[in-house]
Amino acid sequence: MTFFHRLNPKTLLWASVVVAIITIVMKTLAWYITDSVGLLSDAMESFVNLASAIFALLMVTVAQQPADEEHPYGHHKAEYFSSGFEGVLIMGAAAAIIWASAHRLFDPQPVESLGWGLALSVASSALNGLLAWVMFGAAKVHRSIALEADARHLVTDVWTSAGVVLGLSLVYVTGWLWLDALVAMGVALNILKEGVQLIWRSSQGLMDEAVEPEVMAQIKQVLDGFEHQRAEVHIIRFDHVTTRRAGQRRFVDMHMHMPSSWSLGRAAALRTSVEQALMSEVPGLRASIQLLPNDVEAHFDDVRDLK
Repeated sequence: MTFFHRLNPKTLLWASVVVAIITIVMKTLAWYITDSVGLLSDAMESFVNLASAIFALLMVTVAQQPADEEHPYGHHKAEYFSSGFEGVLIMGAAAAIIWASAHRLFDPQPVESLGWGLALSVASSALNGLLAWVMFGAAKVHRSIALEADARHLVTDVWTSAGVVLGLSLVYVTGWLWLDALVAMGVALNILKEGVQLIWRSSQGLMDEAVEPEVMAQIKQVLDGFEHQRAEVHIIRFDHVTTRRAGQRRFVDMHMHMPSSWSLGRAAALRTSVEQALMSEVPGLRASIQLLPNDVEAHFDDVRDLK
């Protein structure tokens, strides 16, 4: 078991809440002592980090609840709401930063105590960057879009701070005060793009997006093995293979064709073997297989169904 396997998503999100509070204090202090609108934009995004981490923690808690009568397929899609909500918050923060920066662009103000302000900003960014790296690894292992969204937001925060530090350094070197506001607006446009991407990914998940290409390749490899391991030619075949994602879960439905002379017991035993092989190859996969004789084809998209 790797380091990332041992990390619980809820524990990491609690850590994200704590780190967000720490960075809010550090970046707000940096803005207070410098009066830099760039550092103000950086501090505002940290408030978004806090709200996002709290909501992600709530949604992950919901997603881990077992299936019930009203939700027979489980609650895994709750994580997509977390990702979408985080995208909306990021876009709101970007709009607020642009609004605050626009005033300073035409009425630039001097910045003070840049050394302490930049030091606080860099320290908080290092903390966010470390946590983002850990969360990306855990998100990949646990297939958690909520963790991935929070990690992406933290990375955005790091880039925001880097842009602010660069802008303030240029202000210090050149004396051009308007660069402070210009950098803040550039940062806002960058995080706006990240927010749009998060909302798009969440919408695709809620619309039952197919599994990743690499997962589909694993499924196909397992099915090919069953098709070719029989002595008889084309005795087993699979078709109408459809997949979807729901948070940490993966689902695959298909038809398995076999000789009509087989007994139900023999057919069911083979189906069980296929299902177990698929779920062993792809962690978190749930397979559903319909049995059909070789001379029977299923028909989809009937004209009556499309009306």
